[in-house]
Amino acid sequence: MAAMDLSDSTILLTGGTGSFGNAFIKRVTAEWPSATIRIFSRDELKQHDMRARLGDGNLRYILGDVRDRDRLRRAANGVDYIIHAAAMKQVPACEYNPFEAVQTNVLGAQNVVDVAIDAGVHRVVALSTDKAVNPVNLYGATKLCAEKIIVQGNAYAAGADTRLSCVRYGNVIGSRGSVVPVFQRQAEEGRITITDDRMTRFWITLGEAVELVFYAMERSRGGEIYIPKIPSMHINDLADAVAPGVPREVTGIRPGEKLHELLLTADEARHAIETDDKYIVMPEHPWWDSTAVGEGKPLHDGFTYASNTNDAWLDVAALMELIG
Repeated sequence: MAAMDLSDSTILLTGGTGSFGNAFIKRVTAEWPSATIRIFSRDELKQHDMRARLGDGNLRYILGDVRDRDRLRRAANGVDYIIHAAAMKQVPACEYNPFEAVQTNVLGAQNVVDVAIDAGVHRVVALSTDKAVNPVNLYGATKLCAEKIIVQGNAYAAGADTRLSCVRYGNVIGSRGSVVPVFQRQAEEGRITITDDRMTRFWITLGEAVELVFYAMERSRGGEIYIPKIPSMHINDLADAVAPGVPREVTGIRPGEKLHELLLTADEARHAIETDDKYIVMPEHPWWDSTAVGEGKPLHDGFTYASNTNDAWLDVAALMELIG
């Protein structure tokens, strides 16, 4: 259970009808039933379906787009926390529609910063991805920009109470964007496609992602990027777990796809610390007070955190248990 107390608080959750949003809402409503969550997203059908499942209670369903600063400002009025989960995430869609991705992922992040500061929001936590690290596709590049915007937003908060930080993690088990549903559909058709059988990925559960956000909400002093220590998996092991014995075809790496993922670079490691279960990248800006952080230890020179050199791995049995 998270150590913080969200009782009677008001939370604005952008992209709130997604996989993370559903898991976050479930946790908050279970542990802090007096908290109010404003679910801000642009898909009226998903909001309708969520309301049918969860009802109203302390949930507020607000149609809007993070591209629309005025609408976002209205939604943020009187808010204590903003969890910024809204994004365009599909790599091929971002490659084909680049400026659409820029407007949502980059300009949307700037809107969140401006609105949060103007509204006096206490804490902002933005969700990022391993694809933002040494990006090779537009999605990753836009999320890198978003990280920079969120971190530097603390400089403009000045003497206000608002503090902004990011969480950065890998592929989410059980999310709609996961490869698991793809493998399951392909298995029904009798053939699985794998782009490269050497591929590795970081994996995190939705529950762990929510817990990381709680940690950032409680601990952030402004500008940190929180990275969880999570296991890696081989793509072949995942295919064995989802569809054992189903024939598979190697199709080749797609444009914008990496063989392995990276969560922490050697350059970032020089201004990061390590705790038992996470890495924390500290800002490199004059406004940051490094003496304020009383936990963790420095990382050794040249340290990187990559999916293929990770110490923790999920085997076929563990993957089968996780995906049910």
